Amino acid sequence: MAKYDELKITLQKRLDELEHSMDNEEEFETTELSNYDNHPADNATDLADKHTRLALRKHYEEEIEDIKEALAAIDEGTYGVCSECGKEIPMERLEAVPTTTTCVEHAQQEVNEEIRPVEESLLNSTTDQPVEDEDPRLRDYSNSFEILEEVGSSDTPSDKQ
Repeated sequence: MAKYDELKITLQKRLDELEHSMDNEEEFETTELSNYDNHPADNATDLADKHTRLALRKHYEEEIEDIKEALAAIDEGTYGVCSECGKEIPMERLEAVPTTTTCVEHAQQEVNEEIRPVEESLLNSTTDQPVEDEDPRLRDYSNSFEILEEVGSSDTPSDKQ
């Protein structure tokens, strides 16, 4: 158990830092009494700052939970053993990621598709690079800009000659 003492100290220090920062976090409030005369960019900055603080807070809460799980595993004597296969986790991995409970082979490496932006499914579809599983008979390969330009444009008849 003595081989994990240094990691336990590291985990405890990080936990203390996170808890201290969470306890002393100042809530930023705008000094404006009304948003009526504010520039939209000022409001957007305030909103972006608030979202950043919320995201960091969530990240810190998850990190605190992971650290507490690792410290509990050290106390129980199960630290350093993969929770999936039961094999010993190499010390190099524990030093790199002290909160880990799995070996490299069982680490979560797949992308969680549920948290991907909806727009990604549409951004890759173009007429230059058609979607492979799409029926080619349904694909319109014409240049839509040229069609739109024929209907409405700021060009005068003399520009088209």
